[in-house]
Amino acid sequence: MGKWMAQQHRARLVTAFTFFTAASLYMPTDVLADCMEIHGSLTQGGLIWGTVPSGSRVTLDGETLDVLQDGTTIAGFGRDAAATADLMVEDGAEVCRQTLQVTPRQYAVQQVHGVPQKTVTPPPEQLERIRQEQALVNSAKAQYLSRPDLLRDALAGFQWPTIGPISGVYGSQRYYNGAAGNPHYGIDVAVPTGTAVLAPAAGVVTLAEPDLFYSGGTVILDHGFRFSSAFLHLSKVLVEVGQEVNSGDVIGKVGATGRATGAHLDWRMNWRNHRIDPQLLAPTMPNP
Repeated sequence: MGKWMAQQHRARLVTAFTFFTAASLYMPTDVLADCMEIHGSLTQGGLIWGTVPSGSRVTLDGETLDVLQDGTTIAGFGRDAAATADLMVEDGAEVCRQTLQVTPRQYAVQQVHGVPQKTVTPPPEQLERIRQEQALVNSAKAQYLSRPDLLRDALAGFQWPTIGPISGVYGSQRYYNGAAGNPHYGIDVAVPTGTAVLAPAAGVVTLAEPDLFYSGGTVILDHGFRFSSAFLHLSKVLVEVGQEVNSGDVIGKVGATGRATGAHLDWRMNWRNHRIDPQLLAPTMPNP
């Protein structure tokens, strides 16, 4: 293991990322693992990343991870991720295996009243529209952009896309007008209609739709290697598919479109098919 640890020591000297979270319980910690030093939030809804020897093959629970030319690799855990995950790093003839401990979370229950009833129980004539729109969203999230520059920009730190009171959190079980719905996978920021929405990190627009049935005005921004942000309920979409944006660029305006009771931004994240908590990757929300 001497060669392996020497490579990891060199990697730690040249790799330093710092992330902030809004909840101290899930503050990211650097975990000195047998296989690599892990950065990020090793918890349900968290994103982790680290550096392995260039050219290594990395798997997590059997799923092959992307490894950039400099050895950077990332992975994410969904809302209901298992308590452990099996990490394996293969560097030529050397193989390193480790079981990661994934911190569980307790999720709130949220009652949401006053949403349009048609978005709670869609009428039959809307079902085909919903199916087609979901296919659009899935296609946007499935795109594979091999852009190390975008991923490095994201790992350098996100900013909040808008500043205001947090009115909804990741993972909460929601009831719409008393009916059970899917868990909420984003962070809601309650600000007035027309408030600018900024790109929290650099990316390429893979979806720009003004009026989806559930999410209204929607933008998906790809940060590379199937790591993306989505912005829902917009009153205006100000970008186009294929457009590249930098951190801080205006991409839309806050609204109350789709399934919403009032003006707010719903900011979501995906790594591959895993829903990630944006609040774990953002700094503490500043006072407006």
